[in-house]
Amino acid sequence: MAEFDAVDAVDPIALFETWFELAKASEVNDPNAMSLATATADARPSVRMVLLKKVDAKGFTFYTNEQSQKGQELIANPHAALCFHWKSMRRQVRVEGPVEPVSAADSDDYFHSRSRRSQIGAIASQQSRPLASRSALEEKAAELAAKYPGVIPRPEYWRGFLVVPERIEFWQDGADRLHDRILFTRDGDGWGKVRLYP
Repeated sequence: MAEFDAVDAVDPIALFETWFELAKASEVNDPNAMSLATATADARPSVRMVLLKKVDAKGFTFYTNEQSQKGQELIANPHAALCFHWKSMRRQVRVEGPVEPVSAADSDDYFHSRSRRSQIGAIASQQSRPLASRSALEEKAAELAAKYPGVIPRPEYWRGFLVVPERIEFWQDGADRLHDRILFTRDGDGWGKVRLYP
């Protein structure tokens, strides 16, 4: 197992980017897959897998239909938790913090960077709502493809969300369950750091 580099790190975003690059080389599928936990206004939790689309000093960005269950929960209770689990590396990263909407311009840019079929799929799906049959979804996608032979407009309800990290924890598997955990906590413009028992 690689040395636990979180011990000497001072910038958790930079450390995440280092681990993420390693994951891209080692994970067979979707190294950017992350569990996204949200909660209703009355604190009923829900979790699902989504894909990280951008990470920078501001935080972690993903895109979704805001009319979906997760979208509605993020609007009602704008806080979230993320968990990346890279099994091949025996590492995980947990992130917690408030959530902000991504700008319309950034949402447009990302929407139009996707394949045409993915754009059609995003509009065809009334995400999280009952669907009569698979064929109904496929028929809707075909209708939309015919309706928009050129540029496909991004629907207003399809947008990005930014998780602004307040806590980032790095975990690495250890022998005999003596795992390594380092927690970074936002402290003004910087970060505090503490080692946790496994």
